Amino acid sequence: MSIAKSTQTKLIEKIRSLPPDKITVLEDFLDFLLTRSEDSLLTYSATKISEAAFARIWDNPEDAEYDEL
Repeated sequence: MSIAKSTQTKLIEKIRSLPPDKITVLEDFLDFLLTRSEDSLLTYSATKISEAAFARIWDNPEDAEYDEL
């Protein structure tokens, strides 16, 4: 995701104008956003990797009647 230079400059100016205690809060929030993004990617990746293994278990004639529920 790319941020236009003018937007980036405005954000940097706003950050520089914050008092030190607010910078700490902002940094915590940014860390939270980055972690949340990483967690979502990890969950998605784990789901995709496990699909083949679960397909062997779930896609079988004995359980076919459950597919219609």
